[in-house]
Amino acid sequence: MSKYKYPVVLTIAGSDSGGGAGIQADLKAISSLGCFGTTAITAITAQNTLGVSSIYPIPVEFVKSQIKAVMDDLKPSAIKIGMVYSAALAIGIAEALSDYRDVPVVFDPVMVASSGDHLVAKDTIAIFKKVLFPLAQMITPNLDEAAILADMEIKTIDDMKAAAVRIMQYGSYSVLIKGGHLKGVDLFDVYLDRNGVEYVYSSKKINTINTHGTGCSLSSAIASFIALGNDQDQSISKSKIYIQNAIEQGKDVKTGEGHGPLNHFFDPQKLVKYEMD
Repeated sequence: MSKYKYPVVLTIAGSDSGGGAGIQADLKAISSLGCFGTTAITAITAQNTLGVSSIYPIPVEFVKSQIKAVMDDLKPSAIKIGMVYSAALAIGIAEALSDYRDVPVVFDPVMVASSGDHLVAKDTIAIFKKVLFPLAQMITPNLDEAAILADMEIKTIDDMKAAAVRIMQYGSYSVLIKGGHLKGVDLFDVYLDRNGVEYVYSSKKINTINTHGTGCSLSSAIASFIALGNDQDQSISKSKIYIQNAIEQGKDVKTGEGHGPLNHFFDPQKLVKYEMD
């Protein structure tokens, strides 16, 4: 019997036919960081770098079957949840994960695509808060999603901090609000851990339109670093370095006519080994 074991990460998310976001971005990020990616596909989308044209939902029972098949055999060390298209699916995922509460969950509440397309119905959001938030160890909304979840406008870093406090009220988890759409030359993310300790991460914005799938990739990277044995703070810091490099290395590559993808495979293993030392 082999003595070696890959750190396994399960991503529960939608498929992007353009390959830049969703399950495809998740698997690239997970694999590039040295983990073994497994999937439960929630929806198949017809999309490209210009936007989403159609969504085909996978039946809830089949999503639950995918989750059970992976959890019972491959035993993931971390789970990332992405696109959840309906209230019924949110309930189904919560039911499927109810026997695996010891596995850390990173929930990226995908509601708005990079192109601005809305991906879930409004009545689904209340169910997110009721059944999925309590399962999570970390919630990672972008500015638009945080504004919806907190029911407030977000225009400043102080607004981000206030929104994080509001979002935390539904369970015992931490909140990372991604500030990529905030105006200015610098990029700010706000992290509020479950004890109420506040962190602000800053970095320079990279001048590129190739940012499709950034949020998916970040949450998958965080789940991967958690699976590799890092705590949440370390996982966020390392993931941000990884994503910054992936954007930088893909900023001048033309893929499609719209928002292109990141370069997930810029040799991140060197980064992982360096950061883990």
